[in-house]
Amino acid sequence: MDKIRILGECFAIVNQKIAQVNLGIQDANLSLQDDTKSSAGDKYETSREMIQQDLNRYEQQLKVLNQDLDILTRIKNQKLDVQNAGLGSLVKTDKGIYFLAVSIGQISIDNQKIFNISTASPIGK
Repeated sequence: MDKIRILGECFAIVNQKIAQVNLGIQDANLSLQDDTKSSAGDKYETSREMIQQDLNRYEQQLKVLNQDLDILTRIKNQKLDVQNAGLGSLVKTDKGIYFLAVSIGQISIDNQKIFNISTASPIGK
């Protein structure tokens, strides 16, 4: 199993998610700018608050995704210890193949399922 290909796929997925979150942030900012005050002041305030909550969620997601990118970059630049499982390890078990990196779910490479998990997850520990 080629860890470089797996890592490349992980980078692609995280970058795609970052692009989606950035689009969400742009849309929310446009909504804030376009939201005009109606005669019903409470409705205006409620709408702006909902948009602000969306922005806060997007910003939190972006923070987590940027942390994921940092982890993937560390894995890319590290020397791998083949004796101990840890960050960047590819672990084969009777239950499946696990890549200890970031929690982005399952990917398929050469018709093999690889589960990308965080080292902080219960199974990653």
